[in-house]
This record gives sequence, structure tokens and C-alpha cells, in this order.
Amino acid sequence: MSRALLPEDHRRLVTQALAALDVRNLVLSIHDPSFPSLPHEDTGRGSPYSEGAARFLDTAHTLGFTGIQLGPQGQTSESNASPYDGTLFSRNVLNVALAQLEDASWGALLPRGRVAALAEARSRSSSPGERYRWAFRAQLAALDEAWTSFRHQRASPDASAAVREVSARFDTFRQRHRAWLLRDALFDVLCAEKGVLDWRPWADSLDGRLWSPRPGAEGVAAARVQALEAQYAETLERYAFFQFLVHAQHEVLRERTASLRLKLYGDLQIGFSPRDAWAWQGLFLRSYLMGAPPSRTNPEGQPWNYPVLDPEQYFAEGGEGPLLGFRPGAVLRFMDARMDKMLAEYDGLRLDHPHGLVCPWVYRAGEWDALGAVQHGARLFSSPDLTDHLELARYALVSPQQLDRSLPRYADGEVKSLTPEQVQRFSVLFDTVVAAARRNGRDLGDLLGEVLSTLPYPLGRVMARYGLGRFRVTQKADLRNPADVYRSENVAPEDWMMVGNHDTKSLWRLVGDWQWRGTLRAQADYLATRLCPEPERREDFARALAADPGKLAQAKLADLFASRARNVMVFFTDLLGIPETYNEPGTVDERNWSLRAPTDWMREYRERLRGDAAMNLPGVLALALRAGGEPAREKHRELLAGLDRLAEALREGR
Repeated sequence: MSRALLPEDHRRLVTQALAALDVRNLVLSIHDPSFPSLPHEDTGRGSPYSEGAARFLDTAHTLGFTGIQLGPQGQTSESNASPYDGTLFSRNVLNVALAQLEDASWGALLPRGRVAALAEARSRSSSPGERYRWAFRAQLAALDEAWTSFRHQRASPDASAAVREVSARFDTFRQRHRAWLLRDALFDVLCAEKGVLDWRPWADSLDGRLWSPRPGAEGVAAARVQALEAQYAETLERYAFFQFLVHAQHEVLRERTASLRLKLYGDLQIGFSPRDAWAWQGLFLRSYLMGAPPSRTNPEGQPWNYPVLDPEQYFAEGGEGPLLGFRPGAVLRFMDARMDKMLAEYDGLRLDHPHGLVCPWVYRAGEWDALGAVQHGARLFSSPDLTDHLELARYALVSPQQLDRSLPRYADGEVKSLTPEQVQRFSVLFDTVVAAARRNGRDLGDLLGEVLSTLPYPLGRVMARYGLGRFRVTQKADLRNPADVYRSENVAPEDWMMVGNHDTKSLWRLVGDWQWRGTLRAQADYLATRLCPEPERREDFARALAADPGKLAQAKLADLFASRARNVMVFFTDLLGIPETYNEPGTVDERNWSLRAPTDWMREYRERLRGDAAMNLPGVLALALRAGGEPAREKHRELLAGLDRLAEALREGR
């Protein structure tokens, strides 16, 4: 389906063009629910482990992409589909590709035709929330059926070789991951016992503090855990089996992407799910939460309601800290466990809001006006003398003399200077990420720092220690400000270029907005300075772009490759020409997190290419190469001819 619809030499010529442009990484970004499914396996939500996803990834390889950036893959709830509120250790069982469980290699845990029947019965509601909830319930019902089948087959003396092999692998998995499996499964057990999904009403009970008991109650808590294990042994085993299934399918995905020479990037989310907040609550500050400060992207700020790791538990009691050698405390041991699991499952990581690892913005917990609280918050480690946050002085790593109090607390330049020793203290959590990458044989260049419109001085110093770049989202560029961080001429080689991401409008929606607002010509004028090296040709070049939104969109994409950055990321909507928005940040809307590539995405993609309404990668690369002027055109004459041929073939549907 994929290779046959693309010219055979597509990937070869794209690879040559990327090398000529010194672009090392071309990564396609797509979250789990957005993957397409084939009709017979489509129960209403995408999965990276489905057959439809396998064909999509095959096409991404053929197109010339070098990597796939996934979103967080933790377990979401029926009432909240946001992957950034998912679990840190448990994987999302909604991703289990059910059709595979009908195969003999899995012991035919589901009867042949069961998944096709689910696909036929799936919700076709116009409400994304209803579709998600139907898929959620149908998935769990099917997994329960598979679990019951597995238990019965395993107990039979005539169990097949396939079931015996699955059973052995399951036992190994459960033993290897016992620590987090037990915590995560007991959360479900206790919520069911108490008849409430929110653990906070029973937070101060023994069960609420099961993993962080009050002094003197450690023995009682341990006994309670043992009693729960005995009482709910089958429930805990069922939870582990579901996790085994989704982890096993993820291993197959790793093998598939490796065979396609696609790096697989995970998403190190900064937040904690309610399950993790309960399981690891002993690691957190009790009086503060983490959020996003007011910024250019979100002027009002965002009260995320995420716990904040306690700095006093970074190191073990009696440790000397990061400068003189130390013994890791509970927080660093937690970080190591989390990082080692993630880096065993991905080739690289997107670091979600890395300021949360270095200089988190915190606000008081329990305030009735959370938005007001986050707007009057402070930086955890940069608040030595705030009268409204006296509690934070104990965590301060800077002196009042190092702060510019004429600026807002959230301003990038609030901290004016840091000594190397102070930078190292700010870097403690970030260092655990870097150390884990090195320990697991990963390149530091495969740590992607999601720094957007703000870069606080401490975070900038920490990232500079490791030569890591930031994200440059060019759709946000201020064309009136030559120094704007999102303009492509201001990037560094280590940065990551993108027109948009999962939190922005699709490029194809934007060009329509620009046309409606009368700003398309301003975009065209800017792109002419970037892509047309001959001044005498720029007016004609800009006029042509302004007259054709599709051509302007292709030029906007070419601008990514014509910059100094060695890394480019493309969100799937920008590739396929899908105009809808995947997520609108700062909003609670059932349309968020629901947008998918349709079943017949390839047909729609090819149709959009005919009108320059989707990303024509060969044409985009040719435009970027020509931006190098006559010397580049002469040097790459044959390559440009090949790219032009490919681009025209895609436009004509050949």
C-alpha cells in the first residue's frame, strides 16, 4: 500500500538532499490515538501497534523520515484522554492491537472475527468523547475476554505450545517489573474498594499513605500491602497480564522501527497521573504544585495541578550533594528507575517542559482560585526573599543580589548570573536524565528539549552544559522582530525546527487564517528573504507565494530545511494536509487528543498533493537547496533534477 504508491527512488533522493542540507534528523511526530487502522481492526482509537500503523510507518520510512516521535504512552482514564496525564510506568492498554490476539502465536486468545465485529459495532458518534469512551470500554471488555481465555488455556494439561510460551514470557515480565506493577494495580483495587476514582478523599487514611506511611506505621502499611496482595491476587495478575500484552507489542514496534532505520522517540512528560501521585506521594512537596507561568504562549499561565518533587529528598540523609559526591536519595532513585525503563523502550526522548526539571514554576496547593495562584507563583529554586512565598527560601540556590527584581518573577532574565557550582545544583534532576542516556548507550543529541517561547536563564545554562538545542516553532515567529526566537535565521545547529506541534494549529489551517486576515503577503515577504538569495528576484517570488496559499505552505516547510538547524520535526497533520487541530492547550475539550489519520489516509494525502495542500517533501527539499544560491544549484544539479521529477510525480499522482 505504501511503497507501491511512491516512486522507488524516493527515499534515496530525499536522503541525499538531507545530507546536502546537513539535516541529520527528520522526525515525524504523531501520538498513539492518531495512528490509522485498517477497517477490520478499527475499534475507534488508533494504536502504533496495529497493522494500519505498520503500513503508515513503512510509508514514513519510504518518504525519507529518520525517526518517529510519539507522545506519552501511559495509561489514561475513561474521563481524561490526555496522554500528559497518563501513568509513568504502566503503558496504555488501549494501545493493545486486539486483532493480533486472534493469531495462533498468541494462543488465539480472542476468537477469529471478534475484532472485526467490534470494528463494525464501533461508535460513529459525532462526539469525540463518546467515541473515546466506547473504545475504552470495548477495549477493556475484549482484554478481559483474552485474560479469561489465557487463564483457562494455561490451566489445561493440553495447553498449546504457543500458550506455554506466552505463559513463560508473562511470568518473566511480571517478575522483572513487580515493583511498579504492584503499586499501579493496587491503585485500581483501592479505588474499587472505596467506590471512588479520586484518591484524595481517602488520602490521609492508611490506604492513602500506603507507600509513604507516617513514622511508626511502616509495619502496618507493609502488612496491609501483603493482605491486599493475597485478597486480590487474581485482580493483580489480570492487571499485570494487560501490561504484558502492551509491553510485548511495544517490543515488536521497536523491532519494526529498527528494521526501517527509524529512531523511536518517547515523551518524558513532566506531570504525574493521579495513580502516580498516590503511589509516589512520599516524594512530593505537600504545599506546592507545578504549573506553567504566564508566557508569550499562554499569557494567563496554566495551573497544571502536578506534584513537585521534594528537593530535600534528592540526596540521602548525610549525603554531600552534587559537588562533593553524594548518595542518591529517594527522588533520584525514582528518577533512575523511570529513566532506565524509558530508555529501554525508546531510542531517544522528548523532554516535556524541561524547566520543570531545572527551575519549576510552583504555586500554592489548595487555593480556590488555581489560575490566580499560578499567576502569583514563583520559581522553586530562585525565591530567596519573597514575602508571599517565605517557605521557598529554604530551597533557594541564588542570592537576592543575583536577581533582577525589576522583572516579573517568571521572566527569563530574573536570574542574572550563576556560578558553575550553582549551575550544577540547578542541574541535579536534569543530570539524572543525561546520566541515564549515557548509561543506556544513547546519544545526547537524541534528548530533545521542548523549550518554547521562554528559556529561563538557569535552564539555558544547564542545557548549554550538554550542547542541547531548543524547539523553534516557526508558525509563532514575530515577523516584525528580527531577534525573535522563532525566526529561522536565529536558530543554532543543535536546535529542532518545526512549523507546529501537537499544541498548535495545522499549517493548512494557518495559511487560510493568514489569507483571511490579510497577512499572507507579510509571510511571503519574509520567506522570500529566506529562500530567494537573489534580491532582484524576491519581489516576484513573494508575489507568487502570496497568490497561492499552497505554494506558501510549501515554502514555510522549506524554511525549516534552509536554516542552520540539523534537526527537523514535522507533525503528522502538517505532513498529510489535515487542517484540524489535535490539541488546543489550556482548554478542556473532548475534541482534544482525538484527531486521527483516516483509514484511507494515503488516498487523501495523494489528492491533497495535487493541489499543494499537503507536504510535498521532494519539492520542499528542492526549494531549500535552491535557497543556497547559484553555487548550490550547480553543485546539486542532478539531485535537484531528481527531486523536481519526484515532486511533479506526486502532484500528478504518478
